[in-house]
Amino acid sequence: MSKQDYYDLLSVGKDADEAGLKKAFRKLAMQYHPDRNPGDTAAEKKFKEIGEAYDVLKDPEKRAAYDRYGHAAFEGGHGGGKGGFQGQAGGFDFSDIFDEFFGGRGGSGGGRQRGGANNAARGNDLRFNMEIGLEDAFNGKSDKITVPTSVACEPCKGSGAEPGSSPEACGTCGGHGKVRQQQGFFMVERTCPKCRGQGRVIKKPCTTCHGEGRQRKEKTLQVKIPKGVEDGTRIRLSGEGEAGMRGGPAGDLYLFLSIKPHALFERDAETLFCKVPIPMTTATLGGQIEVPTIAGQRARIKIPAGSQSGKQFRLRGQGMPRLNGGGYTGDMIIEARVETPVNLNKRQKDILQEFADNGGDKVSPQSEGFFAKVKDLWEDLTE
Repeated sequence: MSKQDYYDLLSVGKDADEAGLKKAFRKLAMQYHPDRNPGDTAAEKKFKEIGEAYDVLKDPEKRAAYDRYGHAAFEGGHGGGKGGFQGQAGGFDFSDIFDEFFGGRGGSGGGRQRGGANNAARGNDLRFNMEIGLEDAFNGKSDKITVPTSVACEPCKGSGAEPGSSPEACGTCGGHGKVRQQQGFFMVERTCPKCRGQGRVIKKPCTTCHGEGRQRKEKTLQVKIPKGVEDGTRIRLSGEGEAGMRGGPAGDLYLFLSIKPHALFERDAETLFCKVPIPMTTATLGGQIEVPTIAGQRARIKIPAGSQSGKQFRLRGQGMPRLNGGGYTGDMIIEARVETPVNLNKRQKDILQEFADNGGDKVSPQSEGFFAKVKDLWEDLTE
């Protein structure tokens, strides 16, 4: 009985690339694996056939020979180079194939380091919440923070072993941190139960850190807050997190910033807003006012006569700098709030009354227009 075409077995075209072959093989191998089809000899046969097909097509030299001679390339009489490929297709190793998907290629070591490799776990990342003022966000800031964390144990230099001794390669996994076991056609890899994936064991633990290689301490750091940070900005300090166990790499420290509400300014990205009360006389007759800026300076604004409450004035370049914005600075928006006078003396009241008696309501266009609409509405109503 003739053998089925390898490309047809994997349901791929002859132009399939390496990734396409691998994807097709993975799907079929899972479908026909004997563990999923116990007692099904047809599934087991299919499983072997697709494994054989993949073993040939994944190898560029074998594939080239197969494309030229077909199955005959592996049955003697043809072949590429000295000795051809005789017997190679039928004698493939499933563990090599599954190593590609589950932990590297080639041999029982899976490509990992041998003999005392340090598989020490990385330390945890840490979070530190820091509150700053709006002025700090404008100017930038350098400050010290104290973080409770784990640091490398000083007596054992982070190794976890008693001073004068050192960790040894695990005898169970040979220093790999993993152990392998053949289960049917699969090569199963598990974390070594003795060293727990570390690859090393400590026979004489350090009495200070009890073999962990780290100890709890507070660490003081100098941190730099750049200009333009916003509420919720996250700053990563690489390697300033918890120390790893037994010499493992340290985690990172993440600084989360919150900005305190300001007494005068409200912020929207690079734009600042400031609500400024203006005397009624200044709003009516016009004039100038001085307003503060976030830079700690004063800015003058010309108020046109007849300015209404809510009128906005823009001060270019008086807002917040943009984070990493190459020197760009936003604007400040001043919103006028016309203030009604209070605690008037008799003379002031008389003057205002005289103003009202001489048609004062005729020079208030917004209120005049509003009440004109109300009058029209009332005339449309029926009793």
